[in-house]
Amino acid sequence: MHKKHCLALACSLALGGPLAHASSQSETNGFVEDASLNLLLRNAYFNRDYKDNTNDAKTWGQGFIATFESGFTQGTVGFGVDAFGLLGVKLDSGRGRNYRAFFDTDSEGRPVDDLSQAGGAVKLRVSNTVIKYGNQFPSLPVLAHDDSRLLPQSFTGTLVTSNEIEGLELNAGRFTADSPMGDSARDPNRLKSIDVLGGSYAVSDDLSLAAYHADLEDMYKRYYANVNYNLALAADQALNFDFNIYRTKYDTGSVAAVDLGGDGQGDRNTIWSLAAKYSIGAHAFIVAHQRISATAAMPALLMTTVMAVPAST
Repeated sequence: MHKKHCLALACSLALGGPLAHASSQSETNGFVEDASLNLLLRNAYFNRDYKDNTNDAKTWGQGFIATFESGFTQGTVGFGVDAFGLLGVKLDSGRGRNYRAFFDTDSEGRPVDDLSQAGGAVKLRVSNTVIKYGNQFPSLPVLAHDDSRLLPQSFTGTLVTSNEIEGLELNAGRFTADSPMGDSARDPNRLKSIDVLGGSYAVSDDLSLAAYHADLEDMYKRYYANVNYNLALAADQALNFDFNIYRTKYDTGSVAAVDLGGDGQGDRNTIWSLAAKYSIGAHAFIVAHQRISATAAMPALLMTTVMAVPAST
């Protein structure tokens, strides 16, 4: 229901309104003129000592990440495409010491020599609203692709991004497939669906707010909020405060162990942080505090399915 409301709002804003600002679509140069092609070469080595007499993970690989982003065709409704190609080549590893987030293994437990994957998405833009469907690299507070290893993770689905009101960005999406790092297969974990909804608003040059919600079917619901405030002290000095909070509640009907807290309410966790940053010239000093209260681990969509990151109270 929330997703439908956000989509309806995005469509209505795209048709114009008193608060709308200059249209990005009216200023487009064209499909080819605004296109870009990038190639990233990434060489990475991973060594993990498990400290329990098991084989350590030792893997070395070379990654090639090519991304293409077209511009939008001219007119009231602009059309475009995005595409990517991924190639990972094993330089060193072996059975029993392969790092799964780099390379998949064969039937005998040996890491594959190389892996590749290609994907694409179609997109359309009306005014300042973009609708994209296909293979994507989402970067939202409640759903962000993992690019911390050799090759990036990607998701398949639909994402609507609206910037019709100056300073306000709205996002609504539904993703139904996940391509994890180190795997050339599309959705090997059989992700059912994850719905995302939220937005951010720059109240002023010094104050911004954000709120997001994600619903991973049969797994959990997650909520996120952020407040960021900047206080100018002098010409080259400023004090910034950044508050973040995540709240996750597991689906008690589908997760095996859902009441570790023993209170009959199912497993959940809350993580919040507050950071203060003092900037002077090119230098910055940061003091931050983070706290976790939980009856379950913090879930994360990483190289396999939902991975539980150990929690502390």
